[in-house]
Amino acid sequence: LAVGIILVAINPYKQLPIYGDAIIHAYSGQNMGDMDPHIFAVAEEAYKQMARNNKNQSIIVSGESGAGKTVSARYTMRYFATVSKSSSNAHVEDKVLASNPITEAVGNAKTTRNDNSSRFGKYTEISFDQSYQIIGANMRTYLLEKSRVVFQSENERNYHIFYQLCASAMQPEYEHLKLGRSQENNLLFT
Repeated sequence: LAVGIILVAINPYKQLPIYGDAIIHAYSGQNMGDMDPHIFAVAEEAYKQMARNNKNQSIIVSGESGAGKTVSARYTMRYFATVSKSSSNAHVEDKVLASNPITEAVGNAKTTRNDNSSRFGKYTEISFDQSYQIIGANMRTYLLEKSRVVFQSENERNYHIFYQLCASAMQPEYEHLKLGRSQENNLLFT
């Protein structure tokens, strides 16, 4: 097992003009170290190693709540879609991230650091064809905080799905669930 490049990225909590198509094209085909450290440099190195050595590559995105893991993964997928000249009309990263909205509702919750914090891990596998164009992706998730269902810390909330269900309680199709307003269900919905 070998560890490759490590990049420490900091979430500036605002949009920066360093992730557009022009920047993607600037990093495409470059050698590691020729350009400034960037998520696109890491993606380019993984893409080149995959194409050159015909071996699977992994990029691990890790960090605290609100660190920008989902956004970094999105930028990486956009990079792959752009440099591989994916024939898809819609951006691949949009398709992958929008492929499982139910998992997002069931696995995201309000924390003290992030109003929409993913409380689950994600493993996204991107598949390429022989021309190294993206042909699909598979996302696997696993719930990290099962205890959140019955307990939340002060100023935090349960998973979004509970509030979404409560907001729909008066809909005829949910009547059999006997849901009330979230404020009435203090044990589960604080």
